[in-house]
Amino acid sequence: MFRCKCFRWSRISDLSSREPDTFLLPAPLPQWPQECSATGFASGIIKLGELEVHKISKFEFVCGCNLSQDRKQGVSFYKPRGESDGFFSLGHYCQPNNKPLRGYVLVAREVAKPEAGDHCNGNPCLPALQNPLDYTLVWSSSDVESEENFDGSGYFWLPQPPEGYKALGFIATNKPVKPELGEVKCVRADLTDECETHRLILKTSSVLSEVLAVWSIRPRHRGMHGKGISAGTFFCSCYWSTGEELSIACLKSFDTSLQAMPNLDQIHAIIRHYGPTLFFHPDEVYLPSSLQWFFDNGALLYTRGDSVVKPIEPDGSNLPGGGTNDGQYWIDLPSDVRREIVKFGNLQSAKLYVHVKPALGGTFTDIAMWIFCPFNGPATLKVGLVNVPLSKIGQHVGDWEHFTLRVSNFTGELWSIYFSQHSGGEWVDAYDLEFIAGNKATVYSSKNGHASFPHPGNYMQGSSKLGIGIRNDAARSNLYVDSSTQYEIMAAEYLGHGAVSEPCWLQYMREWGPTIIYDSRKELEKIVERLPVMVRNSVQNIFDKLPVELFKEEGPTGPKEKNNWVGDERW
Repeated sequence: MFRCKCFRWSRISDLSSREPDTFLLPAPLPQWPQECSATGFASGIIKLGELEVHKISKFEFVCGCNLSQDRKQGVSFYKPRGESDGFFSLGHYCQPNNKPLRGYVLVAREVAKPEAGDHCNGNPCLPALQNPLDYTLVWSSSDVESEENFDGSGYFWLPQPPEGYKALGFIATNKPVKPELGEVKCVRADLTDECETHRLILKTSSVLSEVLAVWSIRPRHRGMHGKGISAGTFFCSCYWSTGEELSIACLKSFDTSLQAMPNLDQIHAIIRHYGPTLFFHPDEVYLPSSLQWFFDNGALLYTRGDSVVKPIEPDGSNLPGGGTNDGQYWIDLPSDVRREIVKFGNLQSAKLYVHVKPALGGTFTDIAMWIFCPFNGPATLKVGLVNVPLSKIGQHVGDWEHFTLRVSNFTGELWSIYFSQHSGGEWVDAYDLEFIAGNKATVYSSKNGHASFPHPGNYMQGSSKLGIGIRNDAARSNLYVDSSTQYEIMAAEYLGHGAVSEPCWLQYMREWGPTIIYDSRKELEKIVERLPVMVRNSVQNIFDKLPVELFKEEGPTGPKEKNNWVGDERW
């Protein structure tokens, strides 16, 4: 047990009536097209095999920790309430006070007996859920209240599972008495998956006591084929270091049918209800187009070592399919007078190309929306108040960008959106999105580079603190694409063969533009030489950290060649 004298713990009487506001989407959810079964998309219950899980988003406040006089800088710990029908808690929940209350924990119940397998070892098979044998007190703030004017306490307990079982979360209490053994259940080990820490929620600091650190957790194995499912609980420790195996686990789905994923009618309903409006900068000249318009207007296929250049068929049927990017083929703009016309795109024809896939063991649906621009414009360097247009750096033929909607399969709620930004990106929770109509969010595409952002503004790729970097300007304009109506579903593998006809061009795994290497370093050196002496080193350091793709013209590969086609988004 460790003690802390560096912050204030809050009693239930202080804060239980002042919980963070619960976030609700701007508009009510529609009646999703439903199948006849009791389980399925937005039914509230997801079957994982031997277990069924239900999402609990109603909580009872347990204790809170404030690192300053501003309560919004603190965190609160909650226990789930309202579990019924044989569902059992797996652990407690924690979140910062400066965010709306919109988290969840999963509760579970056993619905099927296991088939004889390795975990039975010739004996009667063990139940999926068992009470812990005991609890270990991991950390406590007790015995310091009177000395430091504390008016509450926090205690953190790790369930000790029976042999062959795993704990899935910690328990928080405001009293030193051990929780009842039935407070939570442990899960048979073969029904769990590895998890890892994700976001740091709380870290105390004190020279007089051990540090308490609290993280959210997520499955270690994610992506379209990942089976791990976070129970929504937290991990806490005062000694754990990155890379060490956690003392708790995630759930694992054994439902190969993915019955909670939406069917085709439901996918269309989700897109119609949530499809964001993609705004382009009012000064944007390199606009998107549909692939058919791009091909119809003279896009060309080049083959290394072959002098014959082929026009691309309107459906892309003569593009080489399959394999990997072997560098033998690339696409380019027309070589005739249409080149400058095609470079600037055709907004009227533009659409979002949609890939639908399971996430987090089939408890969420990811709807990745891809946009194609025939040309990516040059970048602009910002140094303090000075903007320096770069003549070539950043430009290339063919630009694929995307954003991804993550929708809960328990309720059909939009949970978050991933905004792809060059070589990285960010997940933004629904309560931090900007909504334009009902539950349709806005997405802002940056000028020339087409990176996606949740709000208008100038985003720096470099050092925002020093005011040095590549500009990403995002603003609303009358140049936009409404993804709720202007879309095409190009892939949804989990629906089975033939449910969605993948377009021919999707199988093209090569580059969507030529590679042109030029000496961009000379251009950068000229820029640095014109800058004041006191900022030259800082600017040079920023240049050294910029992505390699900024320093040569290289067409990107298509959506199916990206790591996030099968894997999870970077987060």
